[in-house]
Amino acid sequence: MTTADEDAFYVLTGLLLTPAQFPSVLADDYPAACGALALEPWEAGYGLVLGQDAAGARWTLVTHDAALVGCAVAAWDCGLEYDLDPPERTVVATRAGWPLALAVQAPGVPAPHDPEGADGPLLAPPDPGAWGPAQRRMGADDVGRDWHAWRGSTDAGVRFAAPGSGPGHEGVARVLREAAAYLGDPPPPGRVRSAPAGDGARTVRADGPGWSLVARTDDIAFVLLDEEPGQVLPVGRGPSLPGLLEGLDRLARENG
Repeated sequence: MTTADEDAFYVLTGLLLTPAQFPSVLADDYPAACGALALEPWEAGYGLVLGQDAAGARWTLVTHDAALVGCAVAAWDCGLEYDLDPPERTVVATRAGWPLALAVQAPGVPAPHDPEGADGPLLAPPDPGAWGPAQRRMGADDVGRDWHAWRGSTDAGVRFAAPGSGPGHEGVARVLREAAAYLGDPPPPGRVRSAPAGDGARTVRADGPGWSLVARTDDIAFVLLDEEPGQVLPVGRGPSLPGLLEGLDRLARENG
């Protein structure tokens, strides 16, 4: 948006905030993610536009035109140019800071920094040197994004967890029980998500109090726990995992 140089806003990236897709760094589910930005959990969702003003300060614009942001993200993912410039009438909120760390900055303006005198809480990425719910969810994002690398390392015999991990691991067993309970008592929107994974399979993602699960419906699962910093625990197929993943996939698609 460029009404004048001093009022310019330089877009760096966009993110979706919808029941089916939202920055999991914010929360375990869609309503809680909206709450982290002081937004109502509107069913149609929002688009988040991260950028800098003319002074270089970080800002996050919230637009109710999620489709516009979704088009931009899809184009960028394909290596295409897309001028994301949400009309002012669609911008429902402006938040100081960014919820994620970005490695890029707008050319010709000062380095990214926190705005001075901003009203309300300041958005900031989680500390990469710490471990907690945000880092756990981001770790699960990484596993889902680089599934084949993690899966290949498992096949090669690399241990991601302490001895005893798997269905017999107490924390993993708790996760599987709580995830199975979702099938009879559906959680808030976004707590379980599903996306195509190729070859007819789906990637299933579920989160709960202190845990994240990421899996493919045709393969194994990985679990991350708040109480086990940095650990990624592989869970074999076994007799019950396939049915659980199919049920979670169905739940995500019905509620998405």
